[in-house]
Amino acid sequence: MRWEGERQSDNVEDRRAGGGGGGGGFGFGGRSIGIGTIVIALLAWGVFGINPLTTIGVLGGAGSPQVVQQGPAQKPPANDAGAAFVSTVLASTEDAWTQVFRQGGAQYRPPKLVLFRGVTPTACGTGQAAMGPFYCPGDQKVYLDMNFFDTLSRQLGAPGEFARAYVVAHEVGHHVQTLLGTTAKVDGLRGRVSERENNALSVRMELQADCFAGIWANKSQQAKNWLDQGDIESAMNAAARIGDDTLQRQQTGAVRPDSFTHGSSAQRQRWFMQGLKTGSVQACDTFNAQSL
Repeated sequence: MRWEGERQSDNVEDRRAGGGGGGGGFGFGGRSIGIGTIVIALLAWGVFGINPLTTIGVLGGAGSPQVVQQGPAQKPPANDAGAAFVSTVLASTEDAWTQVFRQGGAQYRPPKLVLFRGVTPTACGTGQAAMGPFYCPGDQKVYLDMNFFDTLSRQLGAPGEFARAYVVAHEVGHHVQTLLGTTAKVDGLRGRVSERENNALSVRMELQADCFAGIWANKSQQAKNWLDQGDIESAMNAAARIGDDTLQRQQTGAVRPDSFTHGSSAQRQRWFMQGLKTGSVQACDTFNAQSL
C-alpha cells in the first residue's frame, strides 16, 4: 500500500499523552465488566464492533449516551509514522465518501478519529482498548488504540498495512450508517426483539460496514492507484480471521450460528468484495438481501 506522501486528515484527535492504563473492570449501567471478560467476549464477539459500547449498554440496561467534556483536541506528533498512516487512511475515506454522497445529492460529514491508550471517555460510555476499535454514534467518533494493530497481526494472524486500513474503513462504515439513518433504525429495534433477532440485526449491520469498507477501497484505488494485489489479499485474510465462526472455533471448538453478531468469515469476505467490485451503496443493502 503506497500511502506515503498522500494527504492526511485534520480530523484526528490524539489523547494518548493523557491516556492511562486501566485496572480491573469498568462500570456500565450498574454492571462491572472485568478485563478478562472483555478480552474473551468482546475481542472475539466485537473485535470490529458496531459500537460494542452500545451493545454492552443494552445488555446492562444503560441509559442515554453520556455527555463527555474534553479539553482542547491535540494533533498527533508530526514524526509519528503510525498516526500518519491512520491519518492518511482516514483522509482517503473522507475523499471517497464525499464523492459518494455528492453523487447522491448529499453532503458527507466526516467523523473524528480518536487515538487513545488504555481507556478513554466517550459519549457512549467508557471505552477500553481491550474492546478493539469501535465507533460511537453519540459523538460520531471512531476510537482506536493502535496497540490493537499488534493484536491483529500477532494474535489474530492478520498482518499488513491494508488489514489495518480495513479496520479504519470498517469503523468509518458505521459512521456512514449513522449518517444514512440506518443505525438509529436498528437501535430502535434493539430491546424489542429476541436475542436471536438482535444478533441477526447486528450481523447485517456489520456486513454492511464491511461492504462500505469495500466501497472505500474501490473509490480510493480509482483515485490513487495505491493498492497492490497483495493488499486486497491482506484485507480478505483479515475478514476471514475475524469471522464469528473462526473466532468461536478457535476459542471454544464449537460454532453457534445463532450467536453470531458479525457474520461468518465467508460472509465478511463476500460483502467486502461486494463493495470493492461494485462501489455502490445500493449493492450493500444487507438488510434486504435474502442470502448473506
